[in-house]
Amino acid sequence: MLRLSVCIEALFNKLPYPERIKKSAELGAPAFEFWGWSNKNLDEIKKAKDESGIELATFSCEVGSPLVQPGNREKIIDGTKRSIEAARKMDCKRLLVTTGNEIAGVSRAEQHKSIVEYLKAVAGWCEDAGIILNLEPLNILVNHKGYYLYTSAEGFEIIDEVGSPNVKLLYDIYHQQITEGNLIATIEANIAKIGHFHMADVPGRHEPTTGEINYGNVFKKIAELNYDGFVGMEFWPIRPDEEAVKLTLGLAASVS
Repeated sequence: MLRLSVCIEALFNKLPYPERIKKSAELGAPAFEFWGWSNKNLDEIKKAKDESGIELATFSCEVGSPLVQPGNREKIIDGTKRSIEAARKMDCKRLLVTTGNEIAGVSRAEQHKSIVEYLKAVAGWCEDAGIILNLEPLNILVNHKGYYLYTSAEGFEIIDEVGSPNVKLLYDIYHQQITEGNLIATIEANIAKIGHFHMADVPGRHEPTTGEINYGNVFKKIAELNYDGFVGMEFWPIRPDEEAVKLTLGLAASVS
């Protein structure tokens, strides 16, 4: 069955974090997720998680320096180690990481190499901890102008070069629809390299049924591929938050 995760940075974001978690559980979501961890009270989040019986799907690996920047490996490795410890504390098995913006005057080949070298350097710690580190491409046409990694093709190439079962791609359906489309074929060809999904409709980054993506078909394909991770609801809905979450959970259940 397709498992969805509520991004509590986007949804129920007028509530305190523990209440966002409880609301997600009350609606029947099996998991929740958030972005950065060092600015949050992890003890109260874990308490709300445990009391609600809901999983923590993922949060951000705070690396402290852009992955594209050559020469900052020790700082990045230290940030990754601390993030892994935070994940262990929270019983979380997945972290997400971003590359940072493209650096002017440094070739893309050199920045690509820096990303690969960093991921290779931390892959062993992820393997030992049983944590999957998911690298996220973002679109540069609408939301993240200047970001280095925007195509899934280069993302999967990086994953192949790293060569660790614990380093995968975060495939954001919203971002990749804007960047390149061809969603179902790309997902099907690369499902073994995908450790987490994010979703929102295009345009507007709202809930399913508001835009051009046929999420019924996308969800059906992901379910058919026996994907065992989570699909994160990272959208800002037109409907009330509760209604949008129910709609998305129902859509996923109907095709699983």
